[in-house]
Amino acid sequence: MEAELHGGSVLFQVVVLLGAGVLGATLFKRLGLGAVLGYFAGGLVIGPYGLGLFADPQAILHVAELGVVMFLFLIGLEMKPSRLWNLRRQIFGLGVAQVAACGALLTGVGVLAGLPPLVAFLAAMGFVLSSTAAVMQILDERGETATPRGQQAVAILLLEDLAIVPLLAGVALLAPRAGDGGSGAREVALALAAIVALVAAGRWLLNPLFRVLAALRAREVMTAAALLVVLGTALLMQESGLSMAMGAFLAGVLLSESTFRHQLEADIEPFRSILLGLFFLSVGMSLDVSLVAADWRAVLAAVAVSMAVKAVGVYGVARGSGSRHPDALHRAALMAQGGEFAFVLYAAAAAAGLFAAGHNAFFTAVVILSMALTPLLVLAMDRVLPEEAPSLDGVDPADGLRGTVLIIGFGRFGQVMSQALLARGVDVTIIDRDVDMIRSAAEFGFKVYYGDGGRLDVLRASGAFHARAIAVCVDDRAAASRIVELLKVQCPLVRVLVRAYDREHALQLIHAGVDLQIRETFESALAFGEMALCELGMSAEEAAEVAAEVRRRDAERVELEVAGGIQAGRGLLLNNAPRPTPFTPPRRAARALSEETAAVTGAGPAAGA
Repeated sequence: MEAELHGGSVLFQVVVLLGAGVLGATLFKRLGLGAVLGYFAGGLVIGPYGLGLFADPQAILHVAELGVVMFLFLIGLEMKPSRLWNLRRQIFGLGVAQVAACGALLTGVGVLAGLPPLVAFLAAMGFVLSSTAAVMQILDERGETATPRGQQAVAILLLEDLAIVPLLAGVALLAPRAGDGGSGAREVALALAAIVALVAAGRWLLNPLFRVLAALRAREVMTAAALLVVLGTALLMQESGLSMAMGAFLAGVLLSESTFRHQLEADIEPFRSILLGLFFLSVGMSLDVSLVAADWRAVLAAVAVSMAVKAVGVYGVARGSGSRHPDALHRAALMAQGGEFAFVLYAAAAAAGLFAAGHNAFFTAVVILSMALTPLLVLAMDRVLPEEAPSLDGVDPADGLRGTVLIIGFGRFGQVMSQALLARGVDVTIIDRDVDMIRSAAEFGFKVYYGDGGRLDVLRASGAFHARAIAVCVDDRAAASRIVELLKVQCPLVRVLVRAYDREHALQLIHAGVDLQIRETFESALAFGEMALCELGMSAEEAAEVAAEVRRRDAERVELEVAGGIQAGRGLLLNNAPRPTPFTPPRRAARALSEETAAVTGAGPAAGA
């Protein structure tokens, strides 16, 4: 990092960067805007166009790009070759279609705006390459990376990472000073050779290497080796003209079936998180505020038009490939921005003389603003779109049902408790809100109806008023309490049995008047402790007696807590807190020690007598 700072020390740089990242990410996440936008804002504040604490954000950006590299390596670890092969149509089908469609649309808009065709094409193709870092971070924060639409986004991002290779080769061929027409062919050959070398190393070298290092039992060596693999493959790909991130991804894929996969993931994750945050900080620093301020109308218009046109292209390709309207809108909002590879392409075009003075800075500012706006666009899309109703294809809603026992919620708890009732031939009706779970249960012979137990009309349709007992087995504490409140008012004569989340929830349910409550982990944990005693050598009868005593003490403790609050039964709770040792005066302690020694050795008055 070669930054000019007020403090002048490297330590000052580190403190400022960490402080901006922590404060920005924390504040914006608290506001519900996501960590990515917080990092952008933090970088803008401390950058050359903010407080001026850093004069050269590009120096930091070069280091921070390693965060993107490590992110792609971790994604590769989750993407086994068989899984990657299954995504081949999405990578080379959806990915190529999206790049081609959005590139054509944006190039046309650029030409209409008065740009020369070549400049319009390069500017468009840079904007087409979505930000892998921003998209993956948003997917990760929302827990959507492993979902079908998340996997489609990953596949398209991989193709866009590959697309930078022919684009850079094209820039080299089109450069006015380029006299060697065979340079493009050599770059392609070099890239293919690097990929072959990487695959060979992953197949015959990496696993034996980690096996030897694991035998050494040196954790720091394993961590260093993990970093060596990630950075080494990134360097190999970069030197061969490919994307560093693509090289790290391929290395992750090659190690995805290794027995050391989880160890590698644990070693890389801390570095990935810090460097990725640093990447977003450095992007925020790179925004040329003076350029935006001087020509803000043109910049904002370019950002709005570019994002809108690209979103239309992404949406059209998604719908054309069979995606549903909500999924297509989600992908359009997620991938409407330009990305970090645009910086590389624009810099190469400027160096080759294909961009006039000012083009690089202008287009870079447009890309940075689009990256910063993406979290807001995704958030706005979530707010605007109505919550999607689940598809009930193949699922029957609760209607006109009658059963001796109504089970509300058929997760792990409900599935296990139903077995005792079914074993005695009890007529059981089951409802749940999870459509996927209902379909999965049908594969095992269960008939589960779709219905929300917190609605009176659903309870009536499910036969709640005619049941002898209703078992509330949902895994949501608040939902269980709402259902109990409704049942006690509407079905006062029906026995209500409830799965309690914890002791505090159990006390609330008792006060609500339920007929039976059981804490969801109490009996299983008690059985586990009983078996642990048996494993330690205690007989089964003794272990059962101990478990019965613990169960009795817990029941007594609950009775005290119902009357006196959660702290009332503390005296009945067994614990391992150290007990204080009574204080013994020094002379008394010495005399006691002397008497104890005499008794052991046979010396002293008693022995003499």
